[in-house]
Amino acid sequence: MSVFGKLFGGGGKGGKGPSAQEAIQKLRETEEMLTKKQEFLEKKIDQELITAKKNGTKNKRAALQALKRKKRYEKQLTQIDGTLSTIEFQREALENANTNTEVLKNMGFAAKAMKAAHENMDIDKVDDLMQDITEQQELAQEISDAISKPVGFGEEFDEDELLAELDELEQEELDKNLLEIGGTENVPLPNVPSTSLPSRLAKKEDEDEHDMEDLQRWAMEAN
Repeated sequence: MSVFGKLFGGGGKGGKGPSAQEAIQKLRETEEMLTKKQEFLEKKIDQELITAKKNGTKNKRAALQALKRKKRYEKQLTQIDGTLSTIEFQREALENANTNTEVLKNMGFAAKAMKAAHENMDIDKVDDLMQDITEQQELAQEISDAISKPVGFGEEFDEDELLAELDELEQEELDKNLLEIGGTENVPLPNVPSTSLPSRLAKKEDEDEHDMEDLQRWAMEAN
């Protein structure tokens, strides 16, 4: 019988051993049980220590018995610590083994799937296909270049001549604008009147002369 069989009650020679998950679960339950046992022993040790201190001077025999029990509990606690370390190591080893088993299983599954995917593939056919794709891409690029090239329907023009003609047209337009601006400067102004306008002084002299005539008329009327 295997170690797992002895620990967890496995079957005989023909019996099937526990799975990794079952063994891991059992080890965790054992760890919980031993941890609770540790807590119990620690409390008992504290109680025996209190009893020994309490009876140290009053009842020496009772104090010695308490210390002996305390030593036994401490020994059991040490044994449990060692057992827990062993179980923890075994559980971690099982968990790692279980993880590796799952990883290998998945890798084997992926390898089979890849093999099935490549089963109907021929490397020579793949090379031929890629070569055909490359040729078709090059052909498509050539067609695109040909379509995007300007078409003059047989007419070819010298670009320098066209640029020179454009410069001449721009210069003619500039000259025309300058002539229009110059023409506005030669527009004739209105003629200056030939007769002079009466000045302020002449107007005042006429007013004085009119006043004198009024004075003379009033004087004659008075005589």
